[in-house]
Amino acid sequence: MKVLVIDDSPFIFKAVKKALEPEGFELVGHAVNGQLGLEMVEELKPDLIILDITMPIMDGLETAKNLFAKNPDTKVIMLSAMGDADLIAEAKSIGIKHFLTKPFKPEEMLAAINSL
Repeated sequence: MKVLVIDDSPFIFKAVKKALEPEGFELVGHAVNGQLGLEMVEELKPDLIILDITMPIMDGLETAKNLFAKNPDTKVIMLSAMGDADLIAEAKSIGIKHFLTKPFKPEEMLAAINSL
């Protein structure tokens, strides 16, 4: 499974890589904002997108709206350092099925992926 990480934190990219690569996932790219992420999705065609909610240029909610407009079946797991109930509700209302709070445990991410 090809995974694209859209998150402005290099630390989170490393954490995702550490959690997923030993399980056989291929991390195909890392975008530091939603606008770049959308471009990379077109180019790399990932099977799964790990998406941060708070980023410069284009945030995760706007990015997700764009992703789902092009392909409603896009598989997205949203990450946030904020466990804000309103943000979670908004993310779910636009089609996000899984929302993990940073820092996440590798087993939480794997469980979210397996349930997609």
